[in-house]
Amino acid sequence: MSTSARVRADACPGVFATHDAADGPLARIRLPGGAISAAQFRALADAADDLGDGALHLTSRGNVQLRGVTRPGLAGRLVAAGLLPSPSHERVRNILASPLSETAQKLARELDEALCAVPELAELPGRFLFAFDGGQGDVAGEGADVCWRDGAVLLAGEDTGLRVTAGQAVETLLAVARAFLRTRGTAWRIGELADVEPLLSGIPGETTEPRRFEVNPGLPIGPIGDAIGVAPVFGRLTSAQARAIAKAGNAVVTPWRSILVLGPLAPDTGLITDPDAPSLGISACIGQPGCAKSLADVRADAARVGRAPRAHFAGCERRCGKPAREHVDVLATGDGYLVDGAYVPVGELARTLAEKGTQ
Repeated sequence: MSTSARVRADACPGVFATHDAADGPLARIRLPGGAISAAQFRALADAADDLGDGALHLTSRGNVQLRGVTRPGLAGRLVAAGLLPSPSHERVRNILASPLSETAQKLARELDEALCAVPELAELPGRFLFAFDGGQGDVAGEGADVCWRDGAVLLAGEDTGLRVTAGQAVETLLAVARAFLRTRGTAWRIGELADVEPLLSGIPGETTEPRRFEVNPGLPIGPIGDAIGVAPVFGRLTSAQARAIAKAGNAVVTPWRSILVLGPLAPDTGLITDPDAPSLGISACIGQPGCAKSLADVRADAARVGRAPRAHFAGCERRCGKPAREHVDVLATGDGYLVDGAYVPVGELARTLAEKGTQ
């Protein structure tokens, strides 16, 4: 663990505190566990059309962003759809859950309700992240501050040796969050603390030798029993695609910018359903023209690459939306890119990334 002094205010966007992007205000809507009903998906599609740029943008924490929200009324729509149960807590409802685990999804719902019932926890930083991993090792590797992994309690991705039951999981994660608020100083994340032992003080449970868990991030793309895993290109879901998913039934938005659709999806939606699709391994920030800080139209450049290893294209050094797991870093310079730190002209990106995939 390392220490870090935060001198800037926490500026994580939400519904009431939007981010002023080059293409207009950006609003982030939290989806605890990623779960979203068909009616809620339709409500977001309508909001994107009526108030924003006509699309839903999936995030690396399983949330949804609306861009270009220049017209009023979003909060009222979200309240009516059940997507804003506690305005005071809306930026701290950051909860990941294994999409394919009923236990993890249930615990995410319970934590969300309990979190919103504790007034002081509304003061958590907007980047603080909870997670429930059903044992698959999927969300445990996504950089959560505190994660329950099928009994094990992890802090900043590291096993603490503390073991608690599913029945104790919600209160354990809340206890860690309360302790973090008392001891955090200027830190936004648990990983910034020099000592995490005080966060576990007094928490009941069994203790054992900490172990290193394997992680297996990602949602299978394609049929999964009666459901299907799909992915929109670069995490951009058009309102028409959102309505097609809503017509199929409820869904779970994942931190890998994919969606578990819990019903029969109509064909020809434009969503990726082939697990071998070349673009599945590539992610990108919004880039130009949506972001004034970006040095390139990274999505256009990424779209021309074709098959590549897991890579993230970023328009500036902030590297917005980068995945937590290992990937090739592709950073715009204005006249080309730095690929894992080495300069590459735009015209050589496809060849360079293809070579990376064979190493």
